Amino acid sequence: MADHGYVVSRYIFATSNINLPNFFKKSRWPKVWSKSANWIGYVAVSNDEISKRLGRRDIVVAWRGTVTRLEWIADLMDFLKPISSNKIPCPDSTVKVESGFLDLYTDKDVNCRFCKFSAREQILTEVKRLLEIYQLEELSLTITGHSLGSALAILSAYDIVETGLNVLQDSRAVPVSVFSFSRPRVGNVRFKERMEVLGVKVLRVVNVHDIVPKSPGLFFNENVPLLLMKMAERLPWSYSHVGVELSLDHKNSPFLKETGDLSCAHNLEALLHLLDGYHGQGHRFVLASGRDPALVNKATDFLKDHYLVPPYWRQYENKGMVRNEDGRWMQPERPKLDDQPEDTHRYLKQLGLASHH
Repeated sequence: MADHGYVVSRYIFATSNINLPNFFKKSRWPKVWSKSANWIGYVAVSNDEISKRLGRRDIVVAWRGTVTRLEWIADLMDFLKPISSNKIPCPDSTVKVESGFLDLYTDKDVNCRFCKFSAREQILTEVKRLLEIYQLEELSLTITGHSLGSALAILSAYDIVETGLNVLQDSRAVPVSVFSFSRPRVGNVRFKERMEVLGVKVLRVVNVHDIVPKSPGLFFNENVPLLLMKMAERLPWSYSHVGVELSLDHKNSPFLKETGDLSCAHNLEALLHLLDGYHGQGHRFVLASGRDPALVNKATDFLKDHYLVPPYWRQYENKGMVRNEDGRWMQPERPKLDDQPEDTHRYLKQLGLASHH
């Protein structure tokens, strides 16, 4: 991140009682890692050079979305429930979100050194800490994520603004923006309306051939007539997207081939490739930033064969094996990360969340 003008200030971990494919990587060294927790993102802040260029100090919350198999949709998506049921403040009990996303955002394991605080608590305390440090500057909050991570980005953006965390001591409101990629639907119509009332700006980037943004809410969603949606709003499977949509079509790219692999249309690198070549509706597809098309095939087989880029080419050197002092090949120990910051409890108390521990 330093090469891009941002400094990571805190890594975020999550725990879940849902068996998500490829989400929890098993460890051979449980003393160093955890079978019930995994890294799910980070908080970063722009350095002085980038802040000067932007005209503000930008705080970023980035959620990962590297669940590689699409079965997680069925495993995770269950039913809508009030967002307030997981102790997230909301004045309207009819504002509901998908239960799996909400649980992943708020669950914790007090016996796990990585997840004794929920992902929610980790995010809120770190954002509060950074806002205090830079409160005399012009600030912005940018939240982003792909796939599952984009759903968590929407939840955390709502949470930050609903709790008033983005309001500084001098009553200035720090603007909150969400850039989501391949996002599934997160909540019902009332959740969408509440996000709009709170003033959270959301851009939703999607590939029109991706199945994930079409779920949940296959039958009752924002495309259904308003009257019918009003009639169905109490149903546990009535969903609505949040934000402005930027729809992209991989068939417009001369680099990509036809494929029956649904995961290709959902792949983040493919979406960034489409974003790079997009110049507006009806305009010719031309790569603008020099982003290497070979990145598309890091974890897919999506590029046309005549570009001579092998599919699924990204892997660790020697598949992660290293040589020890004795010359034997072995898997390296995971780095011993620090425990949660010591001042977390203090910020939880200021946020009124200390009673939950």
